[in-house]
Amino acid sequence: MSGRSGARSGPARDPSDVGVTQQSPSLGQRVAQSPTAHTLAVILGVFALQQVTAFLGTARALFLLDPTFLARPWAIVTSVYAHAGPSHLLGNAVALVLLGLLLERHTSTFRYHLFFISTGAIAGLAQVVLGSLTGLPQGVLGASGAIFAVLGYLIAGNTASVTLLDSLRLPPRVQLGLGAIIAVGVTVATGGAGVALIAHFTGLLLGLVAGRLRLLDVGSSAINHDHNTQPETRNNRYKWSLGLL
Repeated sequence: MSGRSGARSGPARDPSDVGVTQQSPSLGQRVAQSPTAHTLAVILGVFALQQVTAFLGTARALFLLDPTFLARPWAIVTSVYAHAGPSHLLGNAVALVLLGLLLERHTSTFRYHLFFISTGAIAGLAQVVLGSLTGLPQGVLGASGAIFAVLGYLIAGNTASVTLLDSLRLPPRVQLGLGAIIAVGVTVATGGAGVALIAHFTGLLLGLVAGRLRLLDVGSSAINHDHNTQPETRNNRYKWSLGLL
């Protein structure tokens, strides 16, 4: 009787493949790595701290951005994450999740946070400085300026917008003018009583410009664009920047 081998025939396997099965990250890992989740956690933490400091009478000094910001420079940053109440917080939180999750797919955590803080701070300062010229008291709280910047980036940095603008070959200043018109339209459409319109306009315009320059995209490629176009992208970005001067 002939013996039978216990080994089964089958496709040969590369020894280097053993033990390297790729696993998708769990929900907990995704949340832990998400800059949008980080930002939302900071906002919630700051709001909780606002309640405590309001009881102590120090909330205004710590979080409100107003014309006295030179004496309280920390408010330039803390005001971005602070909110006037639960409804204000909820509205911005929903918008942050919807828009932030889209943006974070195309940028790094560092760039995301730097963009959020810087655009939020600039938008708040614009509201305080320019708004004070009207003679009315100005005080700003909230992440809406930064969130409008995220919206602007997604509008100008997506594949359809980049392809359209590149094909039209409009001068950079004309593109900036169109961006300003879009920012005015969106700002007015989303305006209301007690809304920081100047901050919204500034944030959206900053986002539109940043999206056109693709400042956040890892590898300097447009959102959803082929990474093989990096040299051309950098060259176009350089020319676009010079065109604004």
